[in-house]
Amino acid sequence: MKTLVLGRTPARVTAVLATLRADGFAAEGVSTDEEARKLLEAEEFGVLIIGGGVRPDSRAAIKEFAAEHRVRRVIDGALSEPFDAYVRREFEPLIREVASKE
Repeated sequence: MKTLVLGRTPARVTAVLATLRADGFAAEGVSTDEEARKLLEAEEFGVLIIGGGVRPDSRAAIKEFAAEHRVRRVIDGALSEPFDAYVRREFEPLIREVASKE
């Protein structure tokens, strides 16, 4: 199962991806809604993580789009440092939960 990370700050998206991948999760990341929509249309993602910098209108539209494309869980995130610890504490347990239901 794959996870898509949408965040407005590329360096933070990269940090999240690095931790997820190091811990054995399949993940891709983007910084624009357009990129997210293209990936959601073309591939199957079980989880979508939306960063805190995504504005409410974009957040709502992406959540709706994700629901139409078989995303099982949307996680609202706002990273705090250290990023790797935050990802492991906040995101990874939720991703595992979704994966366990496959």
